[in-house]
Amino acid sequence: MISSLLAFVAVFSIIVLVHEFGHFIAARRSGVKVYEFSIGFPFSPRLCTLFRHKETAFTLRLLPLGGFVSFSKDGDDDAKDLFQTSHLNRALIMLAGPFFNVVFAFLVFLPVFLFGKHLHFIDAVSASAQMLWTILSGTVAFLLNIFSGHGGMDGLSGPVGIAVMAGKAASKGFLNLAYFTGVLSMSLGVMNLLPLPALDGGQLLMLLIETVRRRPFALKTHQVANLIGFALFILLSVLVTFRDIVKLVA
Repeated sequence: MISSLLAFVAVFSIIVLVHEFGHFIAARRSGVKVYEFSIGFPFSPRLCTLFRHKETAFTLRLLPLGGFVSFSKDGDDDAKDLFQTSHLNRALIMLAGPFFNVVFAFLVFLPVFLFGKHLHFIDAVSASAQMLWTILSGTVAFLLNIFSGHGGMDGLSGPVGIAVMAGKAASKGFLNLAYFTGVLSMSLGVMNLLPLPALDGGQLLMLLIETVRRRPFALKTHQVANLIGFALFILLSVLVTFRDIVKLVA
């Protein structure tokens, strides 16, 4: 159980930090200030500042799970730079996180096919690209089935289910764990593009509406949408985690 937990924390944190690094790089290149890049769960207490680069404090949080970037100063929730930049820059910043997850998944799959399947480099590149497409099409089909009412949520796992899968993958060797990491990274990238509040897709949807109506939403509207989205995400995580625990006990 300990090994499963450690494998889950390591894998999940890596793919989330890759995602957040995408946002960070795109923001920096767009001239948007990032005031914090944190390792750890967003609402857990800050333990320390590891180092600073320009205006960004690279910090460590109490719960070492995932990470986040903040476009707001301490005590200032308006993220002015982000919302005052061009629509194109905002879109690129939002898309950069999922894009980095896709690229990371591809790079992780390469050694799996090179050394695990003993394919030549070109064949490994082709197999990695095909794997990305398989995960993308499978995830889209899964989501369409759920939203259309033609499928259940049996394929959806919470932290407990993912931890169990990570532990099983780790027990079978590094390449199996790498493969699992790639699948999770690609899935995270795709899921983040869903047009739901608090997700990158939700931010892109609001940006599209702003573009069509030619008038920005009030900053309070963004904050409320993100808060509602985060609350729904936590609720879904709790429900799915409960189901995962029931499965384990049974």
